[in-house]
Amino acid sequence: MAHSRTAKKAIRQNERRRIRNKAANSALRTQLKKVQQVVADKDAAAAPAELAKAQKALDKAAKTDRIHPNKAARLKSRIAKQLGGIGSDG
Repeated sequence: MAHSRTAKKAIRQNERRRIRNKAANSALRTQLKKVQQVVADKDAAAAPAELAKAQKALDKAAKTDRIHPNKAARLKSRIAKQLGGIGSDG
């Protein structure tokens, strides 16, 4: 257990940040799952909106160091490629 005031404060700050990071990462994963559902349903009407939301979420996660910028770029590329094939498959 921490003894100094500053160490106790650091523990409180770390807990607040952990909760915030957990919520943000969960929201990102949820958005990516929504995109996967659009791909599975082959829903061309919903695809552009979900793609834009996912790209925004990935950019924000990369900007705030929740994920690596290269990972964000890679995921954006993959989901755009998946959603690009929806219209041509039908």
